[in-house]
Amino acid sequence: ITKGGYLEVGVQTYGGGLWYTWFDRDLTIAGRVLVREKKDGVVSYGHKLVRVQEPIMRIPTLAIHLDRTISSEGLKINNQNHLVPVLGTLIKHEMQKLVEGNVPGESSGGENTKHHPLLLQLIAKEANCEVDEICDFELQLCDTQPSVVAGAMKEFIFSGRLDNLCMSFCSLKALVESTSTDHSLDHESGVRMVALFDHEEVGSDSAQGAGSPAMLDALTRITGCFNHSNSKLLEKAIQRSFLVSADMAHALHPNYMEKHEENHQPKLHGGLVIKHNANQRYATNAVTAFIFREIAERHQLPIQDFVVRNDMACGSTIGPILASGVGIRTVDIGAPQLSMHSIREMCAVDDVNYSYEHLKAYFEEFTELDNKVKVDC
Repeated sequence: ITKGGYLEVGVQTYGGGLWYTWFDRDLTIAGRVLVREKKDGVVSYGHKLVRVQEPIMRIPTLAIHLDRTISSEGLKINNQNHLVPVLGTLIKHEMQKLVEGNVPGESSGGENTKHHPLLLQLIAKEANCEVDEICDFELQLCDTQPSVVAGAMKEFIFSGRLDNLCMSFCSLKALVESTSTDHSLDHESGVRMVALFDHEEVGSDSAQGAGSPAMLDALTRITGCFNHSNSKLLEKAIQRSFLVSADMAHALHPNYMEKHEENHQPKLHGGLVIKHNANQRYATNAVTAFIFREIAERHQLPIQDFVVRNDMACGSTIGPILASGVGIRTVDIGAPQLSMHSIREMCAVDDVNYSYEHLKAYFEEFTELDNKVKVDC
């Protein structure tokens, strides 16, 4: 995109972001690049993961002198017109071409003319390939500011994408640690598993989303490895299984306390939050909540509950999608956080540790505990 002497890059918004937080940030790009490779005369195609380290783009705000109503009416964003990141200036680019000659990747009829040659050069450098070897790419705009442990007492984590990298990290670490000793699975009759999905923020209806057959296909293959002759083994395994849908939760905001139901106000440092919703926006029921809460009590871990106000819309997770699509009893949980869907989110250090300890104990003790629960879920 070229406008007013600026070189810009076309983008699409994904999910429900707090887009105003993206203004005036030092931005870069990351994702995967499809490349053409030629070795010994044989052409093949593969992909490479890339992330440009230095800031290369910015979405500048309009000066308040040119938008006097912002104080009284608030910031009004048109996603098509106002969320276009600036890559460079046309005059500087023209000067570079005069000094260096023809810029690689730029031609009157080249196959990459749909993307700006400056952008292609940056991508090619990170992918360690030539510009004309780039076939296509999937790239996302992202912040360059690193995650930090912060706060006056170093009690917070400030980071992008805590929702839902925090729960993904805690669950994977818990799975690894719960199976790492020589005898950790000696008395285990089940299969410990973590499933991570794409596209939760846009409905999960994709080949790798929770709405796809991926989960059921994985369970089918796993049970098939144990017994090829028992056609009912999968159904039995599903009935005995338990799904923890782990997605970050809304912590009480001190400046917007009226947004929370009075008796359900999850706090930072308060441990994992069990989410409840009568309209099945969360898949928790009394039995699944009890099982997860009982594990916390066994280990003296804090636990909280969340119910949305009756006069507010409720968010959702992949919990109900998987519960209804696969048939596994489910509890929806998550660590509390602030600034959800901002470019820079916030949670508590203690809650990361509580989440890891809770999920590790769940992996290790669920089978034994579940055998003692004599109710119909």
